Amino acid sequence: MAVDLMNKSVYLDTTIPSYLFDDRENIKVHIDVTKKWWEQEKDNFETWISEETFNELSEGDYPRKDEILEFIREIAILPPHQEIVQIAKVYLNNYLMPQVLKGDVLHLAYASYYKIDFLLTWNCNHLANANKRQHIRVVNARLNLATPEIITPLELFSENNNDYE
Repeated sequence: MAVDLMNKSVYLDTTIPSYLFDDRENIKVHIDVTKKWWEQEKDNFETWISEETFNELSEGDYPRKDEILEFIREIAILPPHQEIVQIAKVYLNNYLMPQVLKGDVLHLAYASYYKIDFLLTWNCNHLANANKRQHIRVVNARLNLATPEIITPLELFSENNNDYE
């Protein structure tokens, strides 16, 4: 099933909305890049989250959690589908992610199932990891699924916006 979009589509994992409201010094560069991307680039894309994004933010311990939850109410939510869980289980069986049926594995399953162009994340261990890209592509090809570009906001600025080069 494809999402019918005029613009390119972006799926936001939990890190993106949470960093928009974060103020930790140790991730300040990521926070600043995320805010800049949101302000300058997000209107160039159809942005989506899933129930998994909402659930993680609802259940987690995030600074300014109430503001984050209010903020994400304005972002379109991809509907759940049983096939997404089956895709996630295949990912787990192929050791793409930690062996838990939540979080990263579901973010990837949603983005792949709905043929989202970009999965935007700051999770460079399990998602935006060059060492995993080929493995993800191989598994998705076996499932006859598109593979989103799994990237950080730093990689999704327009060509004319070179402040972070």
